[in-house]
Amino acid sequence: MQADVYFGSICTAKSSYKEVLSPYNGEVVSRVAVCNQDDALAVLKIAHKAFKDTKNSPLYQRIHWLLDVAEKLEKEKEKVAQTITHEVGKPIRFSRIEVERCIETIKLSASAIVEINGETFDTTATPSGKKTLAFYKREAVGVVLAITPFNFPLNLVAHKIAPALVAGNAVVLKPTSQAPRTAFLLAQLFIESPYALTDALSLIYSGKGVNDTLVQSSIPRVISFTGSVPVGREITQKAGIKKIALELGGNAATYIDHSANIAVAAARCAIGAFINSGQVCISLQRIYVHESVYDVFSHALVEETKTLLVGSPYDEQTFIGPMINEKAMMQAKHWVQNAIDEGAEVLCGFTCKDLLFEPTVMGNVTEEMNIVCEEVFAPIVSLIKVASYEEAKARMNNSPYGLQYSIFSNNLTMVQDAIDHLEAGGVVINDIPTLRFDLQPYGGSKNSGIGKEGPKYALIDDYTQIKSVVIC
Repeated sequence: MQADVYFGSICTAKSSYKEVLSPYNGEVVSRVAVCNQDDALAVLKIAHKAFKDTKNSPLYQRIHWLLDVAEKLEKEKEKVAQTITHEVGKPIRFSRIEVERCIETIKLSASAIVEINGETFDTTATPSGKKTLAFYKREAVGVVLAITPFNFPLNLVAHKIAPALVAGNAVVLKPTSQAPRTAFLLAQLFIESPYALTDALSLIYSGKGVNDTLVQSSIPRVISFTGSVPVGREITQKAGIKKIALELGGNAATYIDHSANIAVAAARCAIGAFINSGQVCISLQRIYVHESVYDVFSHALVEETKTLLVGSPYDEQTFIGPMINEKAMMQAKHWVQNAIDEGAEVLCGFTCKDLLFEPTVMGNVTEEMNIVCEEVFAPIVSLIKVASYEEAKARMNNSPYGLQYSIFSNNLTMVQDAIDHLEAGGVVINDIPTLRFDLQPYGGSKNSGIGKEGPKYALIDDYTQIKSVVIC
């Protein structure tokens, strides 16, 4: 039950802990160590020293390291899935999927590093050049600070630490305090592997002075953060001169064209809007529907939504479990009530018990309502009637966010236009914007962040740097 910290390769019990309560039943499911500024300074010092060895370690050892972790996680996947469900209330079937995705992410990182190579140049290509042997190579950046959220407490950790470690960096991991045991179990597999690089990975949790000490230190050369826009902005302001990768909020939208398969679109939109209780940065929040199919689509979406089982995350059939905490629940209620006060209509849902929030479909929504303008992060989706795709496109793009968008359409010209002109880091055709494959580049524009996840792309953009070499 207890999640201690790792000061490099040494697991350390702290003197102070906080209890972590299940969002579903309020029972104590784990305990998280309360860390402090001295702990932050200690792990930074350990990581800084470790990098002198990790950067020169043989690549085959790092590859074997990740593959060993993936193999052992495969054997422990039910235990880890249950831990995810205990700590964050994710329905068990989706916790198991997260473990499977984590295994894939680690394996993808092991294979991607082999593709990260340099390039040679012919320096006689310009009149000012001369005959040399010129090339560049990629090398590890240094110490990576990885900060991860509660909604995918395993796979998002893997997306940061697996490519960072296989590149030869040292990593300080600060995961969410809502799922300390989940992060601890994964870190333990890495640290206790027979292929592990000594002190390459440290694990620390929140506490007084921890965040500022880690972020403001000159030791980390990269900060990789997934979380809210306000925290991302604060990190940017405090970090100083270093690489920063931010995967922040979203306000995902889709357009339903009259040429689309309405039944398929409604079924997929119900999943995209309500999976993980809507607590996903690419959760479908805005659905723009062509006026000619608005009534048919809205009816189909409501019927699909009513089939989704809300309840115990331990029930194999449950689709929607509890929200993460009371604050999130109260905010979700506020979003809906505020929209009702502004003239919107509840088409289904908006009943609550404890932290279980029924999936809610809102109709008669306008662009001025906060429920459309801001990131809701709850099982709430809004329907907006539009006269054309061009109107939908303009409204979708009129957002401070730009993570992922989609359209449902069988009009090829429209599809091509959406690919070219929707202002987002990812565009999905004939499926939900919530669709993500771990091997692809993933990340947004505008306030949705900077940088890309996906092992290969994180390795190139964040966890390696170019060194140029000329031999005369």
